[in-house]
Amino acid sequence: MIFEVAVILLGILWATSLGMFLAHTKKLRLLAEQQARDNVLRDQRIKDLGKRLDDYQNGSVGMGEVLHELKAVVAPLPDKLAQLEQRDPSSLSFAQAAKLVGMGASVDELTQSCGLTQAEAELMSKVHRG
Repeated sequence: MIFEVAVILLGILWATSLGMFLAHTKKLRLLAEQQARDNVLRDQRIKDLGKRLDDYQNGSVGMGEVLHELKAVVAPLPDKLAQLEQRDPSSLSFAQAAKLVGMGASVDELTQSCGLTQAEAELMSKVHRG
């Protein structure tokens, strides 16, 4: 009788252990599947972020090139402006012509008093007339 009870208890213990093992195995399998899905999503996100970083870097390089070109265009402007203002000492400077336009001088008056060409006087008039 004790032997039979021991066999039954061992059978119950074995069935319980087997059930717990199977439940644990199933839980581990589900966790592994979830981790695999998470890994795929993470890898895709890393790939997307890498592409965005490359796009930002390319944009920065492009903007740097444009800024370099603009610097080359703008750098000589102060010297050119000084040359324009000093081109004829007997004529009034463009700054003075701008003041005359602000006081209501006509294009003809600018050409006569400042020594500007007709096109320069028209441009000054359009730019500085308020």
